[in-house]
Amino acid sequence: MNWRTGVVHDCIVRPLPRYTDERGWLSEIFRHDELEREFHPVMAYVSLTHAGITRGPHEHRHQTDLFAFLNGSFRLYLWDDREDSPTYGIRQVLDTGVESPTAVLIPPGVIHAYRNTGASDALVINCPNRLYAGRGKMNPVDEIRWEERPDRNLILD
Repeated sequence: MNWRTGVVHDCIVRPLPRYTDERGWLSEIFRHDELEREFHPVMAYVSLTHAGITRGPHEHRHQTDLFAFLNGSFRLYLWDDREDSPTYGIRQVLDTGVESPTAVLIPPGVIHAYRNTGASDALVINCPNRLYAGRGKMNPVDEIRWEERPDRNLILD
């Protein structure tokens, strides 16, 4: 695949304003009144990524991810692999984290990865709209891993 640079259709990138006072700050990751029902989260998790480490690339068949990057420094990669999408073949790269707190909604079929580009460990929050491995963790995981598929030309720079 020869990816072109652009903005991926259906991915929603939203800055996360910080509400600051003498105690610190607060940032709203999502609100049901600002998110279509099909994207409402059913679980949330936080992951720590060591400096210099990349998670992904992978995609989901059914799951929509809603990532929040609030601290550290991350580079997020999105590849639109949906043949019926108007941006099929587009690659989008975003720099996010403490300097640019961001929430990113990633629909099924969009391959994604992120790298901690900072000098220290950093956290990422995900609020997906599907349960990991289904109710009771009894189903196959909805994940297609692309880490070792050189034919896809998923360049991380």
